[in-house]
Amino acid sequence: MSIDLTAANAAVADKSPQEIIAWAIAQAENPVVTTNFRPYESVILHMAVQAKPDIRVLWVDSGYNTSATYRFAEQVIQDLNLNVEVYIPRETAARRNVLMKGIPDIDDPLHEEFTRQVKLEPFQRALAEIKPDVWLNAIRKDQTEFRQSLEIVSQSKDGILKVAPLFNLTEADLDAYLAEHNLPNEHDYFDPTKAVETRECGLHTQL
Repeated sequence: MSIDLTAANAAVADKSPQEIIAWAIAQAENPVVTTNFRPYESVILHMAVQAKPDIRVLWVDSGYNTSATYRFAEQVIQDLNLNVEVYIPRETAARRNVLMKGIPDIDDPLHEEFTRQVKLEPFQRALAEIKPDVWLNAIRKDQTEFRQSLEIVSQSKDGILKVAPLFNLTEADLDAYLAEHNLPNEHDYFDPTKAVETRECGLHTQL
């Protein structure tokens, strides 16, 4: 997709998240919204299906989620009637645990390969098969130092338009939206590719 990113960001600068989603979907022929069912994910998913009920929802399930996350995912999938497509690593967690002796620490040379196997490869495979032109995601500028340098609209290396409707929201804003729409939330979440919440896993730095 060819787009003037400066003009695009100017167009959405003063819009609400819902208006940003409507703008993004108007640009798209094959939009997707990505999720990992981390805390507050029901906000972006609820907003997306209000705008386009059948929007494809891409979930890369690493196989290392907590039981609470899996229960939360099933509840949100059912409550919002999500058109979810699940992508998983090519190898099981059990096999990888043997070969890598568990989840490698971030200073372990194996950690980069671990991240590639459980998150980056399935995600890249999904993009290659689904071929979206617009990718809605839930990143926010207050999450990591790297994300403070981003904008609401950007473009991936392969030309997919990346749109972050929640970019300027705070956790207080998200809590208010959850309460207003009586949406579930779940804080018992674990990302095996990160040691701390402020660390990037690679989806938004490498893609």
